Amino acid sequence: MTAPRPLDGITVVSLEHAIAAPFCTRQLADLGARVIKIERPGAGDFARAYDTRVRGQASHFVWTNRSKESLTLDLKHPDAMAVLRDLLKDADVLVQNLAPGAAARMGLSFDALHAAHPRLIVCDISGYGEDGPYRDKKAYDLLIQSEAGLLSITGTPDAPSKAGNSMADIAAGMYAYTNILSALLLRGKTGQGSHIDVSMLEALSEWMGYPLYYAFEGAAPPPRTAASHASIYPYGPFAAGDGGTVMLGLQNEREWKVFCEGVLGDAGLASDARFCTNALRNTHRTELQALILGMFAAMSTAEVEARLDQAQIANARMNDMAGVWAHPQLQARQRWQPVGSPAGDIPALLPPGRNNRYDYRMDPVPAVGEHTGAILRELGLDDAAVQALRDARVI
Repeated sequence: MTAPRPLDGITVVSLEHAIAAPFCTRQLADLGARVIKIERPGAGDFARAYDTRVRGQASHFVWTNRSKESLTLDLKHPDAMAVLRDLLKDADVLVQNLAPGAAARMGLSFDALHAAHPRLIVCDISGYGEDGPYRDKKAYDLLIQSEAGLLSITGTPDAPSKAGNSMADIAAGMYAYTNILSALLLRGKTGQGSHIDVSMLEALSEWMGYPLYYAFEGAAPPPRTAASHASIYPYGPFAAGDGGTVMLGLQNEREWKVFCEGVLGDAGLASDARFCTNALRNTHRTELQALILGMFAAMSTAEVEARLDQAQIANARMNDMAGVWAHPQLQARQRWQPVGSPAGDIPALLPPGRNNRYDYRMDPVPAVGEHTGAILRELGLDDAAVQALRDARVI
């Protein structure tokens, strides 16, 4: 028998697409919640068509949609809205990241729902929030990375770069997830549902705290330094003699002395007037980089790593995706687990954080509308009624 999970018995209805809301609700499903994903009849969530990299399925979709039930509804049809309202009678949470204002126009705002469903938690995820001059602007991950300043500090001195993953969507999904958990705790005390308004801009701006304060009161912002650190040195990628790359990081003066003696083999370098503090090393980073690369040129990547490990200097390999799939630490901790999908079993990472009281829910990624008939029958519709909705293209 499966041990109880934290969100067993919680039902989430989600009008979701792309990444932010699906990432939020997948994490709720990981903890045991029943997540009913509303999709458009036929094509479903447009993220299903982003690519075909996972045995014909989209990489974004399989990542964010396991353990959910897919119900197709054409929400422009009044009969579909009737089904949705029936679902909400017993739901605990409604999540939506439709276009700005779309849910409110359908009568699905917190204010419109609260009187009839006082315990319902409503979480709205948008680019800029429910008010303010940017309220109605469309928002995609790249645009929010730009608005939140992430692009301005990411890349090389010559060119800004977006993060290689959907950082704004992920940030918004995480804050929606934690806000919903908080609202469930609060409802346990008050008996009342909450309205949660999550903005992608605000979520990513929170993650920009260090560079914002670094540029406090008009100070110069952190420069773009590619994979190096903007203000700590040496910290970043260094080439070894065999063409490999080692990432290393020094955090304090004790480590700098150990690095000079144990890794570079030059204890006197630690007291060099150009390099004896982090601020000076940062100022003279071009000269110091040349010294380090010159010494590493005589060593292989493995030899550099061995010296760093022996000196207890933080370091890492610059893995590609194949390296992460085969990462020995993930393998040793058994972090990969198979989950079902319309194309058969695929590996999935267990959610971060092991809990000794329960196992995460790791159920299949659904096909479009896979659970439509079963959910409608739960609501009391018979086979003839379900078929009538299909014939009318409501589902």
